[in-house]
Amino acid sequence: MMLKGVLLLCFIAVLSACTSYPIRSSGYKNYDNTEYPNTLSPEKAQGLAVYALGLVGTPYKWGGNTPESGFDCSGLIAYVYQSQTGVKSPRTVAGLRNWGREISRQQLRTGDILLFGPSQEPSHAGIYVGEDRFVHAPSTGGTVRLNKLTTAYWREKELSIRRP
Repeated sequence: MMLKGVLLLCFIAVLSACTSYPIRSSGYKNYDNTEYPNTLSPEKAQGLAVYALGLVGTPYKWGGNTPESGFDCSGLIAYVYQSQTGVKSPRTVAGLRNWGREISRQQLRTGDILLFGPSQEPSHAGIYVGEDRFVHAPSTGGTVRLNKLTTAYWREKELSIRRP
């Protein structure tokens, strides 16, 4: 009798597993093999943008990745994403070119990553904060700044967009 009960429970467990919906991932594997959602909620994206804007004026430093040490462009992105979402981004512009998924200019929204230069060899990156504006750490001797994509300088640059 006891064996029949155990077998019945096993049969019910197998049957219920067959009729349940498959577990689907809500994201994808990060470059360091951790999984995270592939879209930011509007609230998280807005918070990320506000946080990035708060870093405007921080000194540029090649290899820098904190407000205390200063930032280079990929260090700024890594710091903002880690601080606001817990997501680790690649630490170089070359690594960012394969991070997340590529999207079109028409799909651009707050929190997306902008890569400037040829798509296979971008040389600069920033965080889109809305209204054609982005935050980035441009060059030695400069500071983190807010610029518009519509200015002549940035409009002429080749642009690809990644959505983590």
